[in-house]
Amino acid sequence: MTQQQYGKMHPLSQTIRNVTKIFVEMGFEVASGPQREDQWHNFDALNVPQDHPARDMQDTFFLEEKDEQGRSKVLRTHTSSVQIRFMESFLKEGRELPFKIIAPGRVFRQEATDRTHEAQFHQLEGLVVGEGVSLAHLKGTLEHFLHTFYGRPIEFRFRPGYFPFVEPGIEIDLKFGEKWMEVLGAGMVHSNVLENVGIDPQRYSGFAFGLGIDRLTMMKYGIDDIRFFYQGDLRLHHALRKEEIAYNDEISNE
Repeated sequence: MTQQQYGKMHPLSQTIRNVTKIFVEMGFEVASGPQREDQWHNFDALNVPQDHPARDMQDTFFLEEKDEQGRSKVLRTHTSSVQIRFMESFLKEGRELPFKIIAPGRVFRQEATDRTHEAQFHQLEGLVVGEGVSLAHLKGTLEHFLHTFYGRPIEFRFRPGYFPFVEPGIEIDLKFGEKWMEVLGAGMVHSNVLENVGIDPQRYSGFAFGLGIDRLTMMKYGIDDIRFFYQGDLRLHHALRKEEIAYNDEISNE
């Protein structure tokens, strides 16, 4: 008699669900937006200047479809565009600050494919805006998330980084074998970004972060090639399912 086979959630979908659950338990709400985006939400409102490399054809997928300003739409390069759309809607609805959101989803970039890069990948961005929000709140949030997600001690480091929509900016690396791998970019929301959506930066502050779902999954399960996620090989799904069950049993017995 043939053993009955059951469907399994894709490893990346499983990670998105687990990460989302952690942040929802921390009081975040989930926001979403289109993958086909206009340049205002993808670049302009996020303080990305016209001469920034991200606007080059070799870094972004530009579409034939035009936006209201006659400029080519793009496949979103990050889910930061969702943050802009959320803030615009939030203020239009007359809601009161503060707020905390996460925006998980697929993003696209003109990447040279290798072990740690793909032209499409999954990202989750977070945004917190209110009075008195500081870099200490950001650090505490990310430390809590990383410890909760991995369920065990994980070596990571904070270092200065540059992103046009935050100031100051930081990058967070996780130890992957003997090497460090960047998995998070974060920082305090730039005053220009708040002004672009109509929030007073003299009264309010905020922090934002973006993490790579694919790389987090690679770190958790010891996968050394990001391309495995997109090849449809069921052996990967079966192997990760067994490891997930063993890992959950280990945690529950502690």
